[in-house]
Amino acid sequence: MTTSTRGSSSHRNRALPAVLVLEDGRSFRGRAYGAVGETFGEAVFSTGMTGYQETLTDPSYDRQIVVATAPQIGNTGWNDEDDESQRIWVSGYVVRDPARVPSNWRAKRSLDDELVAQNVVGISGIDTRALTRHLRERGSMRAGIFSGEAIPAEAELLARVQAQPHMKGASLYEEVATKEAYVVPAIGEKKFTVAAVDLGIKGMTPHRMAERGIEVHVLPATATAEEVYAVGPDGVFFSNGPGDPATADGPVALMTAVLERKTPLFGICFGNQILGRALGFGTYKLKYGHRGINQPVQDRTTGKVEVTAHNHGFAVDAPLDQVSETRFGRAEVSHVCLNDDVVEGLQLLDQPAFSVQYHPEAAAGPHDAAYLFDRFVSLMEGQRA
Repeated sequence: MTTSTRGSSSHRNRALPAVLVLEDGRSFRGRAYGAVGETFGEAVFSTGMTGYQETLTDPSYDRQIVVATAPQIGNTGWNDEDDESQRIWVSGYVVRDPARVPSNWRAKRSLDDELVAQNVVGISGIDTRALTRHLRERGSMRAGIFSGEAIPAEAELLARVQAQPHMKGASLYEEVATKEAYVVPAIGEKKFTVAAVDLGIKGMTPHRMAERGIEVHVLPATATAEEVYAVGPDGVFFSNGPGDPATADGPVALMTAVLERKTPLFGICFGNQILGRALGFGTYKLKYGHRGINQPVQDRTTGKVEVTAHNHGFAVDAPLDQVSETRFGRAEVSHVCLNDDVVEGLQLLDQPAFSVQYHPEAAAGPHDAAYLFDRFVSLMEGQRA
């Protein structure tokens, strides 16, 4: 939740005091950045050195206050091409050293001005390294950013932070998903039709499929099996999204129906967690999650190590060292994070379905995992043959 008072100038706002208050009582004082007011969310950190525009507009960050670990943010300003959705979704933004003047040939305005325009409350001038270390040790937690001329006592602010809902148990995917179906046409010759279930989809994802000759029908998160198969799909895709996968009974039921028909299936991020649940595995909340564009993952099917883009605070609880028997046949963990052995991918061995926990569309990079869209194409080619 965000409330703010928009200043006439983002630079004028920067002179106002601001404070970030964590639910465990620790606080960081700095200066207002973006809109002035107050906002609440789960404090998480992202290790990306670039790509802040894609991060801020990723629907998976709904109700999260994002801490940028890179010390200077805003150098390239804000353009009209790199948005991953129609708006900024983060609840708040925390930076150490905001760029005073953007410098990029595509920039239309500053990041600061865009935050003001979209009513996003932020804070700058704090020790983001100390904050990140605190979140790594204590875990992601509820937080609030407060800015303006008169900031109440921190004891009062802490009580307001502690009154906010937890991310565990939060059902958010319907908040961010499209309400109406739409089509992203294939680029060049149309080869396949895919029904993409929007749980918080990023704009680059259907584009990556369109580049491969796929006509993508993006459907609401509440789509039924009948609506999915009404488009005549060669494959079904389940997108990324925010919140706790334990609340996503509707998408799990839909994926189960797709698996029963043995339609080629691909899921990423939230879609990976949905596949895990459909196969009978549990999910759990990570201490501080994986967020950024520099996470090492091993593809166990090839042995190759990839640098990948992540944004998730929940994971699938599946055995790493054995093939599991499920109602849809044998399943195995196909990808694993080399930092902490978190499950990063699943695949069925007896029918065409797989998923990964990270983001192979990877705007603004890296592109090591783009081949996964080709793997999806291969499944659809095999099914057609």
